[in-house]
Amino acid sequence: MENISSDNTHIAHVLTEALPYIKRFFGKTIVVKYGGHAMTESHLKNSFSRDIVLMKLVGMNPVVVHGGGPQIGETLKELGLKTSFIDGMRITDNKTMDVVQMVLGGIVNQEIVSLINENGGKAVGLTGKDANLIEAKKLIIEKPQGDMETVESIDIGQVGEVKKINQQIIDVVTNNGFIPVVAPIGVGEDNKTYNINADFVAGKIAEKLGAEKLILLTNISGIRNAKNELISRLIPKEAEKFIKDGDIKEGMIPKVKCAISAVQNGVKTAHIIDGRQEHAVLLEVLTDKGIGTLITER
Repeated sequence: MENISSDNTHIAHVLTEALPYIKRFFGKTIVVKYGGHAMTESHLKNSFSRDIVLMKLVGMNPVVVHGGGPQIGETLKELGLKTSFIDGMRITDNKTMDVVQMVLGGIVNQEIVSLINENGGKAVGLTGKDANLIEAKKLIIEKPQGDMETVESIDIGQVGEVKKINQQIIDVVTNNGFIPVVAPIGVGEDNKTYNINADFVAGKIAEKLGAEKLILLTNISGIRNAKNELISRLIPKEAEKFIKDGDIKEGMIPKVKCAISAVQNGVKTAHIIDGRQEHAVLLEVLTDKGIGTLITER
């Protein structure tokens, strides 16, 4: 009996802790970049979709942007197509782009939509090509040479960057009670299709929508300093110093840069959190402590 009472008290405490956050974020837009282990392990996929459904049911407006790099790599391998990278960017020729569209815009996107719908939500799958949601331009990588004065421009194919976000289709979907699930594929002025980094797509969508929060799911617990201590809060200037000092490196650099850009362009807060933890999104949004690292202008 004591255990039952204790369990009930704990449940009541959790619910009352969440209440002020539900009130604060009612009607607010929260953009979530979904990637990493959270996309590949079944129990994490299920907990993520339930988090998104609950957010919508209590009056928030979640927008999901997803990646799919490992799934693309697997499919290319199955088809016998070789792939290579420059500075973490996949070289994308015509055949590779066909696979990217099939995997991101089809298989991965529809799996996420199905999971959200199975858990009681109403999700709609979109790519950046729908209603020209994501206007893109070709990304050219510029690499300094040995003398540091000469720069080599490298063409990596149909890889793009965001030129403009046209939010009308997201507004229509959201205002009619649906949850947008966006694949990071854009369309250029030349009508070519471009593969775009999902972190940057999420950041630019958050900026355009004036989102309350941008949440980036990763495979680490957050940003750590040189002593390997988790940093719970940073302002952009501090985050930039962490990059310069080498405390933030490799795949985390674009995530942090995208978070910095977001909070400097109208997004209230950006969060880098551990997607390996069940219900990571709800823990960040609805609890006092939150998890991971918060980046904010003040």
